Amino acid sequence: MNRKDIKAITMVRNDRFLQKWVDYYGSCLGKGNLYIFFDGEDQEVPDFCEGTHTELVPKMQGNVVSTERQRSRFVSECARKLFEQGADMVISTDADEFLVVDPALGVELADFLSALPAHSCHSGLGVDVLQHLETEAKIDFNKPFLQQRHRGWLYSRYTKPSVITRPLTWGAGCHRVKGENFHIAKGLYLFHFGGADLEYLREISADESRVAGGWTRHQLKRQRAIARISRLKAGNWDRLVGLLRLMQTLCRPIFALNKPTTYGLKYVARIPDRFQDIV
Repeated sequence: MNRKDIKAITMVRNDRFLQKWVDYYGSCLGKGNLYIFFDGEDQEVPDFCEGTHTELVPKMQGNVVSTERQRSRFVSECARKLFEQGADMVISTDADEFLVVDPALGVELADFLSALPAHSCHSGLGVDVLQHLETEAKIDFNKPFLQQRHRGWLYSRYTKPSVITRPLTWGAGCHRVKGENFHIAKGLYLFHFGGADLEYLREISADESRVAGGWTRHQLKRQRAIARISRLKAGNWDRLVGLLRLMQTLCRPIFALNKPTTYGLKYVARIPDRFQDIV
């Protein structure tokens, strides 16, 4: 099988997850296939970005809703240019999101994606990794996250069409592709770590630029999710992911038929040890 030419894009502003993103996708795709856009020309490019394609762009202006839409349009245009240059696939994720192939399959990410059916976009099943307050301490960013976090909320919001195979337009936050259906690839997951540490959430909630941009409500919502999910019993991963993949494939919100939903039902699964060294 010929491995496809796969690029990965992210856009960041003072994001602590970026080094983990570069390390992970650099190992999967090669650092020369990573495109990092810094939201604001006042930022400095870290040394660990050496070997990637980086660019400082004018800061997106507006509140959280407006800037998310601007970012999605921006990365959609960047992806279009990459396709014009010969790319076969483009991945777009936030710096705290990681597309992971189930280690039980014994397949690397690039090979897995290269073998997918010829759909215009592909999703991993969304896993929102949240801190279990009773048993898990503050996260250490220098160690693998999944050695420190063991529970995932199988949340349809993060079943995002992160992989596209032709020029398309992502909606706000890349949670959908406009005018296209989504396809959840069996064995592929999108691990989201934005709520993996309560103390870190409190730190960024106090960031004046985030407060000014209207992020306070979003961060408080994540903090409430940690508290709520910590109270739920974690079920069996292999049983639940099959159920949730089927449910999200069949169930769509009335207002957005090209997005998955579980209609408010919450399923938490214990992440198997086989994932612990990946991210």
